[in-house]
Amino acid sequence: MTSLHGKTAFVTGAASGIGRASAIQLARHGANVCLVDIQEEGLNQVKEELERLKCNVIAVTADVTDHVSMKSAFHQFQQWGKQLDILFSNAGVVGLLTPIEDMPEEEWDRIMTVNVKGAFLTVKYAIPFMKDNGGCIIVTSSIHGNRIFNSYGMSVYSTSKAALTAFAKTAALELARYKIRVNVISPGAVETGLNDHLVRSDELSKVIIPVEYPEGKYPFGIGHAGQIADLVTFLASEQAAYISGTEIYIDGARSLI
Repeated sequence: MTSLHGKTAFVTGAASGIGRASAIQLARHGANVCLVDIQEEGLNQVKEELERLKCNVIAVTADVTDHVSMKSAFHQFQQWGKQLDILFSNAGVVGLLTPIEDMPEEEWDRIMTVNVKGAFLTVKYAIPFMKDNGGCIIVTSSIHGNRIFNSYGMSVYSTSKAALTAFAKTAALELARYKIRVNVISPGAVETGLNDHLVRSDELSKVIIPVEYPEGKYPFGIGHAGQIADLVTFLASEQAAYISGTEIYIDGARSLI
């Protein structure tokens, strides 16, 4: 069994979905966990779950898009007195699904800010806490940013996730001198609360692309957050000590269609 005893993880987007599942899985394998999310109620619920697992945990309400908020989050982490070993930059949104010609500029900016700037600020402020002892950074991208582009109205989401793949690989090379590993995971369809917030415009029917596997789009069905959490836990462990600069697809062959 993978052991993360004595390790400490910092997880963004921890209040729900992949972030929540990963925080729980990391705790079950012995890690201390700092939970970070803008949703305070959900964050506290996850904190209570981890406390029931006897995990040493703190919850920090923060906005990944705001540098003051993220500086404060890492200051609170510093006050907690733990060494940062594992950073899971996971916070993100899908946003409005609509054709490019109908995409409002402000929505484009919002999604890029949350998904790309959010990851940048998270990694930027984590580096000083990891430089002396090394560690592991995991960034959540998506198959829609690097392997599949036939989903409808996802131009900005795909662009943001493609940017994260490039960012993670660049960071892997830059941070190797500090023995910090950086990898990017690209999930496919996963049952998470994120899907409940999808907004589809009336114009979306303009861009329906008739590409489908003979028995549906998902050869292995829809994934669940726990499967992604298993991958995160593996990448955070010593079993992945020689893996860096790698993107891993976890989509049940969806992106091969």
